[in-house]
Amino acid sequence: MIQEAVLSQFLLCDMDVSVVIVNYNTAALLPEMMGALRSAATAMSVETIIIDNASRDNSVELIRRQFPDVRLIANPQNVGFGRANNLALPLVTGRYILLLNTDAFVLPDTLLKTVAYMDAHPKCGILGVKLTGRDGSLQPSARYFPTPWNTFLHRTGLKRYFKTVPMVDDMEWDHESIRPCDWVPGCFYLVRRDVISEVGLFDPRFFLYFEEVDHCFAAKKAGWEVVFFPFTTVVHIGGESAKSDGKLTRSGRQLESLRLESEMLYYRKNHGLPGALANLALSSISDILVIARRLLPGRSKVELLAGLAHMRLLWATFWRTAWGRYATR
Repeated sequence: MIQEAVLSQFLLCDMDVSVVIVNYNTAALLPEMMGALRSAATAMSVETIIIDNASRDNSVELIRRQFPDVRLIANPQNVGFGRANNLALPLVTGRYILLLNTDAFVLPDTLLKTVAYMDAHPKCGILGVKLTGRDGSLQPSARYFPTPWNTFLHRTGLKRYFKTVPMVDDMEWDHESIRPCDWVPGCFYLVRRDVISEVGLFDPRFFLYFEEVDHCFAAKKAGWEVVFFPFTTVVHIGGESAKSDGKLTRSGRQLESLRLESEMLYYRKNHGLPGALANLALSSISDILVIARRLLPGRSKVELLAGLAHMRLLWATFWRTAWGRYATR
């Protein structure tokens, strides 16, 4: 929840949209992203706030030189995605807050169409749009909440036997119509100011991953709708910040550790100890099944070691987080 001191500054709505952007070593993308945003910011009042997470690629210098009208928060260290977004809350004055990734490029009609929809639908608290790659390929844009069970079915490949269980990234539906959903990705995340006033923005325990899942869970619990809006498109590259950090991408281990930690925090927070234990048990069983398959003839030793490493990381993360109660960074 937002502290009262922050909420007291979160009252006046001078702007239509406050765009909040977290940057980490993506200076090469900023001109394209900002150019697309400015083309979309016509016929409405828009302010832009960029939080830089201690980039090492001269991002801060580029922002100050090329975008002097942007409000910049330059962090001395990388505080993570959710915490960085939270830092912008005392500064925003928009009726709506748009969280936008540096690798997400809006169309000229994106802001006008999405704001118009939310103006016409006051129960819509959070809105996402159709996401595609540069090649036009559709990306998961409206998702179901993860559960220990659907995650287990997906990882083991058993989902083909349980066709009625909704998978997190189910793509087998019409992407041409408006529909309610459980959560939308944080690369384009339009949220009503009243939602943040009521339930806050991101839980600071999530350093990376599950921030928007947890936030949408809280918003829906409070009675707000989360909606997929297909009548505009955002081109999303994905993973550019992580790629820029060699420590994070080394063998993927650091990123997987962060994902597992956020997953455990999410289940413990929203489903209690039973949910956290169910996740641990089913994840362990899926690891055992994966390892067993890798013992079959023709499988490489590298694959087997990878499976064993994942199980060790799973249990180590469970203990480090005190059974999913505390963040480690």
